[in-house]
Amino acid sequence: MPQLKLTYFDFHGGRGEPVRLALALGGVAFEDHRFSYPEFADVRKATPFGQVPVLEVDGVQLTQCDAILRYAGKLAGLYPQDALQALYCDEVSFVVEEAGIRMGPTYRMTGEEQKAARLALVNGSMPVYLRWLEQRLLAQGGEYFADGRLTIADLKVFVDIRNLNAGRLDHVPTDLVAQVAPALNAHNQRIAALPAVQAYYAKFAQ
Repeated sequence: MPQLKLTYFDFHGGRGEPVRLALALGGVAFEDHRFSYPEFADVRKATPFGQVPVLEVDGVQLTQCDAILRYAGKLAGLYPQDALQALYCDEVSFVVEEAGIRMGPTYRMTGEEQKAARLALVNGSMPVYLRWLEQRLLAQGGEYFADGRLTIADLKVFVDIRNLNAGRLDHVPTDLVAQVAPALNAHNQRIAALPAVQAYYAKFAQ
């Protein structure tokens, strides 16, 4: 097994959290390097493109969150071997990532500018991608997004929905998911109830 070191912010959420979950659930040993927001200015100097997460594999630094997540999923047995099921898995992951990219610029805004930008998403693209995810989940049987079992797609959606429901995003209603895609909340609750997921969050209680 390669020596792994994952570097990401010290909070539950964002692009690094599904990777942490995948490795933890798969019993894959890794160094979980967490840092605070004030430390990011220094951390980013040593990363490709000045961004995180980054994963070191036997000392080689790698970037791009979905590529890292897919690799972690393969190590953890949480990525489909069947080509079509892998496509379903990747499709869901990329849709969530694209939604995150749309939200990204609003983190650098404040006041009325941020409010207007986020309300535009709430009334525009967010319900579209949430409903699409719900439809994809239901098309796959309602429990998992691909392969009839837990995969990294489920973890990617789980972290995203958990964040939306937590109230961490100003001007994004905490009942948005419940209103537009309730099956995603049911999915979120099932993932949260998994013993391995509960053990992970008990270890890193926040």
